[in-house]
Amino acid sequence: MGKRYYCDYCDRSFQDTLHNRKKHLFGVQHDRAKKAWFDKFRDAATLLSEERAKEPCRRFLQTGQCMFGTGCRFSHMSEMEMFIMEQKINAGEQEKEDPEQDRSSERSVDEWLSRREKNLAACSSGRVLKIEEEDRTEIPPYLLSIPDLPPSLHPPPAGGWRVTVHNEWG
Repeated sequence: MGKRYYCDYCDRSFQDTLHNRKKHLFGVQHDRAKKAWFDKFRDAATLLSEERAKEPCRRFLQTGQCMFGTGCRFSHMSEMEMFIMEQKINAGEQEKEDPEQDRSSERSVDEWLSRREKNLAACSSGRVLKIEEEDRTEIPPYLLSIPDLPPSLHPPPAGGWRVTVHNEWG
């Protein structure tokens, strides 16, 4: 069958010949897909200023769809989406201006880790340390707000994990 070329931007593969590759790489669809890919990583302030400069897309406002998609020269963002983006940009600027917030969060993580090490050391040395439920599950709240956290990194439930005993195997 021969070699095949796979384009990551277009999510498409085709027979890898010089003619086919040139035709694809210089095609309009590839340019649009490549532009859409790199637009994902652009700065939010730049995106907001560009969207504000555009007029709203009438077709998108009326039907919720536009046949031009990401290639449309009109804006597909609503006023509410622009307002939310502007708030995020302002919050990011405030964080840059106020570095004390970052230091306080680092200190809380350091404090939490030091308390955890002390508790583990006390338990491993043979002394039984009374660990309250609150101390065991007290995790800084910004660590819990990470989206798509794997189940292995979630804190244990308040009552602990249920242990099931399997006496029969096979």
